[in-house]
Amino acid sequence: MVSNYFLQNWTLILILLAFTATLRTTVFLDRKTIDRMVVLIVVIFLLSICVYVEFLPGAPGVSRSLRLVLMAIRYSATPFIIAQVIYTLVKKFRPLIFVPAMLLTLLNFASIDTGSVFSIDSGNVFRRGPLGYLPFIVAGLYCVFLVYILYKRSNKTSVELIPIGFLCFAFLSGLILPFVFGKDYAQLFCSIIAIALFVYYVFMILQRTTIDSLTGLLNRHAFYADIGRNPEDITAIMSLDMNGLKTINDTEGHAAGDEALVTLGVCFTRALRRGQSCYRVGGDEFVIVCRKNGPSEVEALAGRIRHAVAETKYSCSIGYCCRSDAAESVDELLKKSDEIMYADKAAHYADSKRDRRRR
Repeated sequence: MVSNYFLQNWTLILILLAFTATLRTTVFLDRKTIDRMVVLIVVIFLLSICVYVEFLPGAPGVSRSLRLVLMAIRYSATPFIIAQVIYTLVKKFRPLIFVPAMLLTLLNFASIDTGSVFSIDSGNVFRRGPLGYLPFIVAGLYCVFLVYILYKRSNKTSVELIPIGFLCFAFLSGLILPFVFGKDYAQLFCSIIAIALFVYYVFMILQRTTIDSLTGLLNRHAFYADIGRNPEDITAIMSLDMNGLKTINDTEGHAAGDEALVTLGVCFTRALRRGQSCYRVGGDEFVIVCRKNGPSEVEALAGRIRHAVAETKYSCSIGYCCRSDAAESVDELLKKSDEIMYADKAAHYADSKRDRRRR
């Protein structure tokens, strides 16, 4: 029986081993996130054993009572796995995220006696109870919530949206395809979820190489890579530069300077709309690339940024240039937006009667 399990689940085992190995060697994730991902791996592995035993044909000792217990575990596992994914990827969530999954687990195990969710008749045939679709509904709500949270926290770029979409597709297939293929799909569920999580993890690590670790914005490497993709779609470039960062670093310390940059990064991110991406390209230098945006949309973006920054104790200088000629290159747009931004910065220091060289 053990050899048959390894034969049927060897692909899953290899994926989980590869997942574990990469987690133990990564430098991009903190210890808490790694530990939570390891819990996910262990849960998926244990679930695969339960599923294998549940559907083992003619296995000695797999009684009706044991099959009911294994079924209760399988019906409870999917919401728990998705809740654990949320708990792992979104650090602000507390263990309360597991409460709906725990309540569903109690209901599933109660169904062993009541048949409210599922039952097995005397002929060893599965029957869905009055609440038989509830496990799928709860798991579906968890899945929708996960996608919503990931989308809300993303930069709305294809680099982040593609893995979110893939993860959503994988989880939804786990909820829908059992109605199409029955128990045959149930035996593939663990492998599909493991592949989905591993692929998302790989995407996440790749994203970390393009994300500025301090502000969460895209970094300089991502900027130069992105402007090389479909440059004809870039209709405007906006240059932004924080005012007075050196003064803050010198008088209040670098921690205060970092806090200022993070605050500005939040202001910029909240101001972005469709087709707009923000990059931190230097210490206090930022660039926003606008694709398929008209002049009015770019002007509105600048207004939103000014309004958001004005509500903080910091300030920044802004310059932007819209493409007026299709032959105009991105480098030319950037040069012009920088010139306008530096003129805005000079006006700022002239108004505040401070010499920029003393920053």
